[in-house]
Amino acid sequence: MKAMLSIAPGGPETLVLSEVAAPVARIGELLVDVRACAINYPDVLIIEDKYQMRPERPFAPGCEVAGVVSAVGPQVEGWAVGDRVVATIGHGGLAEQVAVPAAMAFPLPAERHFAGGAALLLTYATTIHALLDRGRLRSGETLLVLGAAGGVGLAVIGLGKAHGARVVAAVSSEAKADAARAAGADAVVVYPRAPFDKDQSKAVAALFKAAVGPGGADVIYDPVGGDYAEPALRAIAWEGRYLVVGFPAGIPKLPLNLTLLKSCDVCGVFWGAFAMRDPAANRAHVDTLFRLWAEGRIDPVVTERFALADAGRAIAKLGSRDAIGKLVVEIG
Repeated sequence: MKAMLSIAPGGPETLVLSEVAAPVARIGELLVDVRACAINYPDVLIIEDKYQMRPERPFAPGCEVAGVVSAVGPQVEGWAVGDRVVATIGHGGLAEQVAVPAAMAFPLPAERHFAGGAALLLTYATTIHALLDRGRLRSGETLLVLGAAGGVGLAVIGLGKAHGARVVAAVSSEAKADAARAAGADAVVVYPRAPFDKDQSKAVAALFKAAVGPGGADVIYDPVGGDYAEPALRAIAWEGRYLVVGFPAGIPKLPLNLTLLKSCDVCGVFWGAFAMRDPAANRAHVDTLFRLWAEGRIDPVVTERFALADAGRAIAKLGSRDAIGKLVVEIG
């Protein structure tokens, strides 16, 4: 079978489309003919050896897939050959076939396309866990979303609106602002590109404060980090919840005196560990996501589709932070 392999640490240009032996479904696994693999920020990091997990090379990146079950491993119940499936994995998705743990797989309804299915789990499951379990988001609260036009950000807008929040989207360009408005954001703020000096940081904080209003943001969803974190924290409400989700702009150092002054919480969000520790709660969240999708209250936004041979271009585009919505590699 064909797979896009990382054979040495480096950027997307180091990936090589190769012929490799097909995997097999071992105990507790499903063998899946991959139809679509969504690109996520871990794919940018893992090929550069900058992710917390470093698989042995050669390996295929790709941690979010949709496809069709072609074999069912021992001790797996409830699945049959021919079933449509979505799943999250550590890596291996940029290939024609992949073995996935049945515990991390979910049925894909017949009316849902594979590209949308591949774009659902990582962003939306992370976000529903973040907003409800960690952020305790309530209807009527104000939600500030950084990086709001990316795949994660658009998921936050959709789920925030589905749960009754006033959503303020923060983005870095007018094109991204248009995407955030189209996704349903109530207000949009366009911030400049970091890095910021002290005066620029204060100016960005003033932008955030003006956008969220005098009461501040009850919940802040930050999948960006870097120099954007402190200005956002300065716009938080009394007893607000700041959700730490990712760091493509760098790992920030927050002044903790701000947490005292606002009596606010800074909450880490590690969806993968949550899903492993409490699979029943995660499965309930995923069931909710499929229900909201069926009701038309959320809809994964796939903006570009790539062939397997062009997967490196998809990873490069995501790494440049220019992508809007989800990028998906279609296979087979």
